[in-house]
Amino acid sequence: MKSAVILAGGSGKRMKTDKPKVLHEVLGKPMLEWVIDSCRSANVDRICVVKGFASEMIDEYILNSGYGIETALQSERLGTGHAVMMAEDFIKQDLDGDVIVLNGDAPFIDADTILASFEEHKSSGAGATVITARVDNPFGYGRIKRDGNGILGIVEQKDCTEDEVLIDEINSGCYWFKASDLLSALPRLRQNNAQNEFYLTDTLGIILSDGKKVEGYIAKTSDVVLGANDRKGLLKLSDIAREKIIDKHLENGVEFVSTDGVVISPDAVIGEGTKILPNTMIMGKSVIGKSCVVGPNSRLTNIIVGDSTGLDNVVAVDSKIGSNVSVGPFVQLRPNSVIEDYAHIGDFVEIKNSVIGKGTSVSHLTYVGDSDVGKNVNFGCGVVTVNYDGSKKARCVIKDNAFIGCNTNLVAPVTIGEAAYTAAGSTVTKDVPDYALAIERTDLEIKKDYALKKLTRHLEKGKRIK
Repeated sequence: MKSAVILAGGSGKRMKTDKPKVLHEVLGKPMLEWVIDSCRSANVDRICVVKGFASEMIDEYILNSGYGIETALQSERLGTGHAVMMAEDFIKQDLDGDVIVLNGDAPFIDADTILASFEEHKSSGAGATVITARVDNPFGYGRIKRDGNGILGIVEQKDCTEDEVLIDEINSGCYWFKASDLLSALPRLRQNNAQNEFYLTDTLGIILSDGKKVEGYIAKTSDVVLGANDRKGLLKLSDIAREKIIDKHLENGVEFVSTDGVVISPDAVIGEGTKILPNTMIMGKSVIGKSCVVGPNSRLTNIIVGDSTGLDNVVAVDSKIGSNVSVGPFVQLRPNSVIEDYAHIGDFVEIKNSVIGKGTSVSHLTYVGDSDVGKNVNFGCGVVTVNYDGSKKARCVIKDNAFIGCNTNLVAPVTIGEAAYTAAGSTVTKDVPDYALAIERTDLEIKKDYALKKLTRHLEKGKRIK
């Protein structure tokens, strides 16, 4: 069985925030979530997150994620070895298994690296396997010392000899261990260093002294070692991730006219033949179908879009859009909105918690909230579903083929029947039968000279201000 211990106790002081470092986001996704998702993709059976600073935020994140992850608390930050000690009870649950220790602020450790290093670890019979990387500039990293039998140790930058400083293979900070060998080594760690901390790297020397083997797996990309200690580093990670993700979509047949301002979540899926225009953000677990046009100036979060749909200057969250739909410009789709196939949502329209049926047109300057709209309905300009009375919200039902005249107010709860009409300017407060015309207006009342009196007061006020 494979288990993972993810170290997530750091405060990230240089981030200048009260949030744990691992919850800072790369492309809208917490660094910790990148690491957890890689473990899950690599079929790691059990995960334990070692929390420390602002641990209640880690608890809340894990609870909301629905991952079912165990946690351990490191109340004092006394080094990486000490952090793993806090997870001893978790590790003891599978003494015959293997455990990988990962850093929660190194988001680019990927499933392929976890799996490949595990295979190396198992086939070599090593007590520990270090995930390493080769880099052009190893300054600041621990160097990997090897011989023909495996890894001899890790030498930190300040302790390197003239020859050791030239070594380009570095420690990523990620390790596979046989659970029993790790548990044997942890109690023997000592704080005999300048930081007065328990170093996890010291377990490698202990395992070697026990006559066990320590191996190394060289990752295919040096990005696995990258982390962020401050906002500048976090931005760098996002820039690297953004380019990688765009490259992936290009290889999959997605078109980019320009990548200026384009940000795509690592969890987004985009179909081939879709065109992404500048200043477009596709965030969360969004799924975009084939042959769509998205943008410019659109922000989509956790939405599902069918094929051959256009989204122009759209902000959409937690919604579904069908195929052959036209949305925009300047449209907002708030959570739980469903736009079915062949519908048209035009400029300056807001949809909230509503279903818009097939072929329905909501062309401009309209608010549809908490409503169930049928097929082939036409909304005139300036329609409002009045869904809130100040204390509770209610729904409107608009049946197939209805025609809602300009500047109609539908005061929920109200039902507009099939193929029924509402006259322009009506405020509809009662259900309208199928095929009927609803006219709900008061008689025109004219008050003579009202405007003149008001204008006089206005002019007098203006004189006083001067």
